[in-house]
Amino acid sequence: MSFIEDNDTDNYITNKKDWYRIKEYIPHDKVIWSPFYCNGEQKDIFSNMGYDIIHEDKDFFSYEPKYDIIVDNPPFSKLREILTKLKEIDKPFILIMPSSKINAVWVQKLFRNYLQLIIPLKKIECKKYEDDKPFNFNWGLYYYGYKMNWNKDLIFID
Repeated sequence: MSFIEDNDTDNYITNKKDWYRIKEYIPHDKVIWSPFYCNGEQKDIFSNMGYDIIHEDKDFFSYEPKYDIIVDNPPFSKLREILTKLKEIDKPFILIMPSSKINAVWVQKLFRNYLQLIIPLKKIECKKYEDDKPFNFNWGLYYYGYKMNWNKDLIFID
């Protein structure tokens, strides 16, 4: 669902190169759902990487297509609601979220048995929806994986 009318922290688009950075950690034999629509660019990025992706401007809280894994950059102002629903759904996901979320007790309680992290040594770059200009957050962003069964729980990438 598009959050362009919501909080400023919800209006950022992940740079294409930052999705390519984790390509080896995203299964190619799965249907990906990217539910957090901003400008629709993510569908093209993932299609060009060879993925079967569902990326439509629909309400994440009331719509759920047939898929295997969620991969997306969710709206940060709604993380508690989103993560609570994802725990109920109980399907694998990779989400870009602030590094500080690993310290949130409510996140730890929800996902402690299956959470894995990809920690980029270079910041994940986003651009603002409104002006399409590059934007770097003051805090780091990590790729959070749930039930991804990666070989390690902490993965550091360039």
